[in-house]
Amino acid sequence: MLALVLLQAQPQIGQPGKDVVWVPTVPALVEKMLDMAHVAAQDVVIDLGSGDGRTVIAAAKRGARALGIEYNADMVDLSTRNAATEGVSARATFVKDDLYETDLSKATVITMFLLPDINLRLRPKILDLAPGTRIVSNTFTMGDWTPDETAKIDDGCTNWCSALLWIVPAKVSGGWKLPQGELHLTQAFQVVGGTYEAGPASGLVVNGRVRGDQISFLVGGSQFAGRVAGNTIEGTTMTNGTTRRWRATRIP
Repeated sequence: MLALVLLQAQPQIGQPGKDVVWVPTVPALVEKMLDMAHVAAQDVVIDLGSGDGRTVIAAAKRGARALGIEYNADMVDLSTRNAATEGVSARATFVKDDLYETDLSKATVITMFLLPDINLRLRPKILDLAPGTRIVSNTFTMGDWTPDETAKIDDGCTNWCSALLWIVPAKVSGGWKLPQGELHLTQAFQVVGGTYEAGPASGLVVNGRVRGDQISFLVGGSQFAGRVAGNTIEGTTMTNGTTRRWRATRIP
């Protein structure tokens, strides 16, 4: 009877789940995804749809605290056993939960192998996470939120071989007050534009990017770079080889 129970608990590729069928990520791509997110001991990794636990276990082996969210209770039991076998139970845990209801706020890294429509449903919640949170997906996109990085593995992989990385950007859209004028920014995910109104130095904001809490853009011949901290941006601007400090506060 025990052997029969254990046999029944083994997952089958393509078995139905709540939102997707189960297809495991190949180990080489698991490692590539974790490499792209620079997963290390200080990280908290949450894997959405954790299946047999392989991504959570791999993250735990890097010293991270890792949590798997899985709706299938049998898979939760299996992944818990797998973590014990691999000796990482202290850092790898699994819970039966609905990924739409899960609190993601403590994550520094989120991994997923979900369908595009599920990614889009999760996207607003993900964009509300702390700037700098790293999101890595096996193959599937986030709609018009283009990835910051992509990679593909070829060795031993025939299907689902791409990794996509997004860095949650700080929210900078709106007006910002500087001592010498105002900065008005528009934002589409990590891409920033707008205008800079500061007398003779006025101009269009071009080539603007936000990567986590870091922002950079050009205005005329000046290169701006800074760190976004809530309602403040502080950094440096370089013009004709001369570097100066700049600081902006959000206009209510």
